Amino acid sequence: MLVPTSITEEIRRLGIVVVIPTYNNEKTLKRVLDGVLSYTADIIVVNDGSTDGTASILSAYPQIHILHFDKNQGKGMALRAGIAEARKQGFDYAISIDSDGQHYPDDLPVFVQEIAQSQKPILLIGSRNMMQDSVPKKSSFGNKFSNFWFWFETGIKLTDTQSGYRAYPLQAIPKKFYTKKFEFEIEIIVRSAWNGIAVKNVPVKVLYDPAERVSHFRPFKDFTRISILNTVLVFLTFFYIIPRNFFRSFKKKSLTDFLKENILGSTDSPKKKALSIGLGVFMGIAPVWGFQTALTISLAVFLRLNKVLAFAFSNISFAPFIPVVIYASLVVGSWVYPSSHTFALEGISLEMIKSHAVQYIVGSVLLASFLSLLIGFGSYLWMRGQEQKTISAE
Repeated sequence: MLVPTSITEEIRRLGIVVVIPTYNNEKTLKRVLDGVLSYTADIIVVNDGSTDGTASILSAYPQIHILHFDKNQGKGMALRAGIAEARKQGFDYAISIDSDGQHYPDDLPVFVQEIAQSQKPILLIGSRNMMQDSVPKKSSFGNKFSNFWFWFETGIKLTDTQSGYRAYPLQAIPKKFYTKKFEFEIEIIVRSAWNGIAVKNVPVKVLYDPAERVSHFRPFKDFTRISILNTVLVFLTFFYIIPRNFFRSFKKKSLTDFLKENILGSTDSPKKKALSIGLGVFMGIAPVWGFQTALTISLAVFLRLNKVLAFAFSNISFAPFIPVVIYASLVVGSWVYPSSHTFALEGISLEMIKSHAVQYIVGSVLLASFLSLLIGFGSYLWMRGQEQKTISAE
């Protein structure tokens, strides 16, 4: 590992500043500041409306850039202010470290060396040993909970997503944020991952000293805010991010390569292709108008099916064929829920669908299920036949 002098030079060369949000941590703040100063004087402290002796402690450090909030606004707002100031000052990376004493400043070299080795912008999160006895059980559970949802929303598996010890690539992360409290630390890593930024854990030490550490996490309020944020992020994952990534991948490839890799899918088995076709047919007929593309692609991704085949067959309800699908759905639905109305293809209208909503919904689900099984199974038999012919020819 590099010695402190060379680390200081690397910090300066890489354009790194340390951002320290603080709120009523007078017991540990000085220790954290002195520890960071042994590596760099490029520090931005955001005093988030502290009412203890924080201001007095900070007055003894004229070499540090300090931002003061008149009232407490939350950790998210403090970090946002620190990041904005770091950008304003022209830094390329901001390493955030909590002021409650749980993080060790002597872990700074771990972040610096990882940044120096990376060829592209990278967002680093300190991975703590959450299994040690001093770690509160609620913190360990909260971390596992956060790790799961981060994986669900981005596909990236991490061991620690809640640590405040992080390195942010300032020019690559989003410029605008929407959250203000603890949930900000989830928003920024999820949205950064969606932007294609590599997100990685690095090992760090952790200290939970109940005699010194002051936690401002409010279990009910903050957990509720985090849950609401994850609900929004999951919705965006299904209805925007996954479809967006799908169409971006389409644009990056030539049509020939795209057809070979995704539709012909030499590595996909006939079973996988048939299931993909069946999914597409089902979603194309099911009563989810307006969301078919997003849902089809998202489900294909999570079920690890052929996205292009599923998308292609979800267009079974193309414009000229829509009245036929609706008519057939109403007829099938009337078999389960009889109607006094006689359906006619030429009489299909939005008002008719509204007045016979039950017949339409039930019928479309049944029709979608039947046709997806029929076309999917038929596709499977045809592809198996083609596969056997190829083997026989060889």
